[in-house]
Amino acid sequence: MQHAPLSSQETMALFQQYVIGNYTRFPVSLVRGEGSYVWDAEGNRYLDLFPGWGCNLLGHCPPRVVEAVRDQVGRLIHVPNTWYMEAQGLLARELSQRSFGGKCFFCNSGTEAVEAAIKLARVFGKPNRYKLVTMLNSFHGRTMGAVTATGQPKYHQGFEPLLPGFKYAPFGDLEAVSRAIDEETCAILVEPIQGEGGIHLPPSGYLEGLRELANRHKLLLIFDEVQAGMGRTGKWFGYQHWNVEPDAMTLAKGLAGGIACGALVVRKDYADLLKPGMHASTFGGNPIACRAALATIETIEADGLLERAKQIGDAFRTRFQTLQQKLPIIRDVRVQGCMIGVELAVEGAPIVGKCLERRLLINCTHGTVLRLLPAMNLTEDQITEGFAILEAVLSEHSV
Repeated sequence: MQHAPLSSQETMALFQQYVIGNYTRFPVSLVRGEGSYVWDAEGNRYLDLFPGWGCNLLGHCPPRVVEAVRDQVGRLIHVPNTWYMEAQGLLARELSQRSFGGKCFFCNSGTEAVEAAIKLARVFGKPNRYKLVTMLNSFHGRTMGAVTATGQPKYHQGFEPLLPGFKYAPFGDLEAVSRAIDEETCAILVEPIQGEGGIHLPPSGYLEGLRELANRHKLLLIFDEVQAGMGRTGKWFGYQHWNVEPDAMTLAKGLAGGIACGALVVRKDYADLLKPGMHASTFGGNPIACRAALATIETIEADGLLERAKQIGDAFRTRFQTLQQKLPIIRDVRVQGCMIGVELAVEGAPIVGKCLERRLLINCTHGTVLRLLPAMNLTEDQITEGFAILEAVLSEHSV
């Protein structure tokens, strides 16, 4: 269907009339992206330090991903998972070899991957164990099982009654996790690094302690790597910073460089618990998504982006910690590679708005935490450009 390009105002009018308003949207219609820049319908360019809500791990339209998708869409768009697909098998191998040697189930999103993990845990716990311990301040998705696993009451409101069988413990508190475990517990589900919760890193010994508790009580230890996975932290998966292996992990967001793709990777000891007919995903593991994910892995390795992610994190950490000495509204700086959280003493939404006015895109989570998930190939010039805007806006709010 051909039509003349719409202005931002015209597109906003369409949304007002025809799209359900379950998102708070910025008053801008984005039409094109390249690397860490995006352009709106009026031709204005923005530096994007939160590309695709964390899905665009390599920035917008990364060349290898674009080429892989273009090639695949002309060959085979979709076939059911009752057939074999080369790209899906290759992607499963690549993920297995870079993690803990597990097997993969493919879906379309992080919340779907978490739902699959919950099902796996309950099958593992049969006949008498069905409870999962998850953490306060966590985020695992928006579907009913995943939102129940999310340890934040604000996401539960309006959807009660939730799925039974979940207990919550403070992130970092091993004693609280131990107290939450009973004879009906089958699994522990945790983000190695809490993302939406404000970029919280685990305290020393915490993930190791969870592994020990899981072993002692014969529980599955499941890591939600939806945000931290695929190299964003400077290692392929967040847990690898602490040398603790899970029994299963969930992946999505950056897995396919911006194309919708999710996965549950399960240790081979437990992978065969999910039998034919027990779980499925119609579009999961489709050829386009798998080709995009393979191109994402290729790009990360060919361009040395694991090391680049560490450099980007170091650069932002140094700049923010230096700025913290001058601006008391900066309470804390938390960084692991390209996961960057800056906790403020003031509300962050006005900061995000002022940055948008200066054509810098960032995020605020938990009210007072500025969250950056920059592309792993962000340049030094772009770091300088983005930080200059952040420094100016934060300085204005400190007066």
